[in-house]
Amino acid sequence: MGLTAKIRTRDGWAVSHGVVTVTDMTGTQVMRAEADAEGVVRNGTDLAPGAYTVIVTAVGYAPAAHSALVTASGRAEVGTVTLARQGGTELPPSGPWTIDPAHSSVSAVARHLGISSVHGRFTDFSGRIEIAPDEVTKSRVEAVIRAASIDTGNGMRDGHLKSPDFLDVETYPDITYRSTGLSPAGSDRWTVHGELTLHGVVRPVDLDLAHLGTGADPWGGTRAAFRATTELRREDFAMNYNQVVQAGIAAIGATLKVELDIQAVQGETLPRT
Repeated sequence: MGLTAKIRTRDGWAVSHGVVTVTDMTGTQVMRAEADAEGVVRNGTDLAPGAYTVIVTAVGYAPAAHSALVTASGRAEVGTVTLARQGGTELPPSGPWTIDPAHSSVSAVARHLGISSVHGRFTDFSGRIEIAPDEVTKSRVEAVIRAASIDTGNGMRDGHLKSPDFLDVETYPDITYRSTGLSPAGSDRWTVHGELTLHGVVRPVDLDLAHLGTGADPWGGTRAAFRATTELRREDFAMNYNQVVQAGIAAIGATLKVELDIQAVQGETLPRT
């Protein structure tokens, strides 16, 4: 009985300090409940049947309001409420930002045998972000990934991925990305337009970007967090190797899902931590 809700950030993390306030149609507060460590709100207080407004708040996030209809059971299931960082579509302060590899990750997921996934990550990369001062859509990002740093947790598989069948790291040691533009795609969300150079092939690639927030770090600096995703087709980058197993199923999927979790430090250099 009562109300249940789940509070999440745009990248799926629980907001453990979220608060849900319920008001009736006169604006009178009838319920208030706090989220647990998993971002879940459960309140067993019965509500009279009718229409209500559910307001979800959390420090550092923009409030979200939803309508809820309580049935004769006295129960309201709000579902998942996604909170955006305070400030809407604003990006971090203008100027240079340096990607911190120690607190960032570059990973990719490929289908295997059509039934499971293989996860890999690159452990050696660097990058720079330039937030434009006047017209934010002119902001830029550049990143370099060392292809030989691929790590899937299996040495034999990693060796094959580094070979000419795939990354060919001896011939093409670097994977690079350079943005060519930026366009808003919603609150806290952007589309980064750019060119990816992979396996000696240059292709236009868009990134779906979310700005997760900006704040001070323990070392006297300012950090910004981003999450970006995209999907690549191996054949677009001349990586056509595959092994067909029984029933005509390819051992490795044709596409890769790329996920970037980035922390960037304000300034031209990284602090000593």
